[in-house]
Amino acid sequence: MRRLLFGVLLAALTLASPVFASEDRLFDIASMLSGTFDGSTPGNHLRLDLRTLAVDPQHPYDLFLQVTGQFEKDNIHQQGVIRLERQGTDIYFTYIPHFDPSVTSLSQDAGRFTERELTSACSFIMKPVGDGFGGETLGSTACALAMRGATGKWTVELEPGGIRIRNVASGETLRFKQVGRAEKK
Repeated sequence: MRRLLFGVLLAALTLASPVFASEDRLFDIASMLSGTFDGSTPGNHLRLDLRTLAVDPQHPYDLFLQVTGQFEKDNIHQQGVIRLERQGTDIYFTYIPHFDPSVTSLSQDAGRFTERELTSACSFIMKPVGDGFGGETLGSTACALAMRGATGKWTVELEPGGIRIRNVASGETLRFKQVGRAEKK
């Protein structure tokens, strides 16, 4: 009986271990982010669509992000590129907005940015946290140009099947649940 219980416990621990436990954290984060996520908190009717963007062989983990829908009473349509890069043992996460709404993941200019877009980029470090990764923006207005209304410090937490973005000062939280996986190319 003890062996059976030990076996069940061992199996449960194995199944409960992180889903993305490879040696390549860039791949792990890109895999967690790839797909479609719907807002799951009150007033958050946003959809995040993240697709691999293969325009620069030096950045194989770039993702094109499109945010559409409604947050409270505001209609939202934003797009940009998430660039994931190694920085020591951590991952440097950068969101570079595209202010031109006609740019899509299929556009020739998807990987090209204006000077204004590059200087508006929002960057922070992501580290392993639990089954996923977490990071925190620098605060004040560092990301306000890249993402409308993102003033102050924000935490970003990724885990298999979900994203949580929280304002450190106010506690305002936006949760997103994964509703679709990105198709493999």
